[in-house]
Amino acid sequence: MVWRLADIVARLGGEVVGDPGTEISRIAPLDTAGPGELSFLANAKYRHQLATTRAGAVILAPPVEAGLAAAILTPQPYLYFARASQLLNPMPPALPGVHASAVVEGDVAAGASIGPNCWVGRGARLESGVVLAANCCVGDGAVIGCDTRLAANVTVNAGCRIGHRCLIHSGAVIGADGFGFAREADGAWVKIPQTGAVVIGDDVEIGAGTTIDRGALGDTVIGKGVKLDNQIQVGHNVRIGEHTAMAGCVGIAGSASIGARCTVGGGAIILGHLQIADDVDISAGTLVAKSIPKAGRYSGTVPFLEHGVWLRNFAHIRHLDTMADRIRSLEHRLAQLETKK
Repeated sequence: MVWRLADIVARLGGEVVGDPGTEISRIAPLDTAGPGELSFLANAKYRHQLATTRAGAVILAPPVEAGLAAAILTPQPYLYFARASQLLNPMPPALPGVHASAVVEGDVAAGASIGPNCWVGRGARLESGVVLAANCCVGDGAVIGCDTRLAANVTVNAGCRIGHRCLIHSGAVIGADGFGFAREADGAWVKIPQTGAVVIGDDVEIGAGTTIDRGALGDTVIGKGVKLDNQIQVGHNVRIGEHTAMAGCVGIAGSASIGARCTVGGGAIILGHLQIADDVDISAGTLVAKSIPKAGRYSGTVPFLEHGVWLRNFAHIRHLDTMADRIRSLEHRLAQLETKK
């Protein structure tokens, strides 16, 4: 697909500098882009590459760099790049219909596409434009909203509900049992039936291998616009607020509640039953062991220790500021005594 700069700007906004008739067929990095390719500058440390780039046009914030063939000026180049990339790389259309090898016991709307070896259970409902790639399973009574796509080998278990325009990547499992057990006196475990479901809002993306457990009693809820990377574990009865994004390998224990517009870095751990406020940013690898009541950026972890030792050390860490103030006060008093001598 080929777009002229003028057409891109007409669709997405911004200001063209140079020839508006410049034709663009793909996005490429600054250092490798050539004629007919659109690049972008979002990080000032790569600005030196503008002097040597052969890109047909560059997306950047004002002012324009001298010597560029053409440019699109916008205050948010990275966001503009994302939208331009969507424009140049549209999702391939799916052919409506049900593959001969699929087993469909539920209700599939006209315009849905059901691939090879898929199973749609009894009472399940797939709305218009839904795409199931090969080997997907949709359990009894599950509902999938319009234009949602499941890549190959996705499982949506019974009773789960997924909104419109979602994208779920290969190997994701939605609605497996939560990890709920009670312990006998002799140490044996008794399973607690997980009778809730998973409810996912509109425009959610879920990465490959990510697992979202159904609730034990109520539902696990993923708000609209949430973006989850690969290999994330979401425990039972977790609630994730709208437009929150999480990087790979995050682990969230059961009944944690995470606010809207949060970000969670890769490998972070959020313990169960905690409350995380809106607009919280958690750095990669951080262990969140208590609730976060206000917006801000949070980082850090502690060494692995025997639990009693860890508790004592952590109690000391919490009082470091007070201890530092007392030490400074003692040093000041000592200096005064030495002066008097």
